[in-house]
Amino acid sequence: MQMKKWQFWLGVLISILFLWLALRGLHLGDFWSAVQQADYIWLLPGIFVYFIGMWIRAWRWHYLLGPIKKIPTKTMFPVTVIGYMGNNIYPARAGEALRAVILKRKEGVPVSASLATIIVERIFDGVVMLAFIFVNLTELAKLTGSSGFVGNIQEVAIYGTGIFLGALAVFLAAAMFPQRTATIGTWMIERFTPRRLHEKTNSIMRKFLEGLASLRSPLNVLMVFFTSVIIWLLETVKYWFVMHAFDFEVSFFALMLLNGIVNLATTIPSAPGYIGTWEAVTKAVLVAYLVQPDVALAYAVALHVALWLPITLLGAYYLAREGVKWSDNLREETRE
Repeated sequence: MQMKKWQFWLGVLISILFLWLALRGLHLGDFWSAVQQADYIWLLPGIFVYFIGMWIRAWRWHYLLGPIKKIPTKTMFPVTVIGYMGNNIYPARAGEALRAVILKRKEGVPVSASLATIIVERIFDGVVMLAFIFVNLTELAKLTGSSGFVGNIQEVAIYGTGIFLGALAVFLAAAMFPQRTATIGTWMIERFTPRRLHEKTNSIMRKFLEGLASLRSPLNVLMVFFTSVIIWLLETVKYWFVMHAFDFEVSFFALMLLNGIVNLATTIPSAPGYIGTWEAVTKAVLVAYLVQPDVALAYAVALHVALWLPITLLGAYYLAREGVKWSDNLREETRE
């Protein structure tokens, strides 16, 4: 998916800024020594655990799409992987739209309905990330005053919680009262969009609301939340395995906190693959735990590669197998 050039270059500039922050005051020789001395065999079990989490992500998506169409998890897994590959190499999380389009091609699910479930996934992910931070308030107290440019993490977490819980409340209300939501949506469409777009926009809105059907059951909401917690705990286990490749040790709770902070930080616009933001924030959190800066950055780079490379290669394989190319024609399909 193409992106406006100014948005792309803005992301690149932000990544450069964060890379400068990550490298500031660092002796590159010490960093390179930490990279060379790491025991990379520990990355293998971490990658294995990450793919278990990816399978559970595919199951969660299958569960959210259940009211629209029952699709086996084994069918959803390659599409999910392609989406994460797209997030890693295209700007603005374009992989989310990519997997919605591929699912439409394979299973006939409307793109707007798929995107509704994907947005729900992201909201639950955000809620869990913030929960990881609040569960570890004692750990957070260690970082608040010494996190460098990260600033007052506790204050950011409070504001973030309000945003994510507010978004979740809106989506739950839309799911519970679809007719009333559709009426309000139609009124807004007719009032604020050109007449020629009314019919198409209304159709997209109604398909989007269909994608929220799984949230009408409290049991389903709890199931999605519980699944999201399992996914992110497994990702924290990967952090734990990769840590053993380096000469430092922090608690699992500290890694949960790191997971929450660094993944929320990736919402900052940056170059594709979250280059710079990932390394700078990971290093800052670990340095606050008195990890040596060179070791902290080496760990950040190794963890980033372990998270980025395997899923990107597998996603590229699945994309080639589907015979799909990310082009303007594919982008048009997102507009239904």
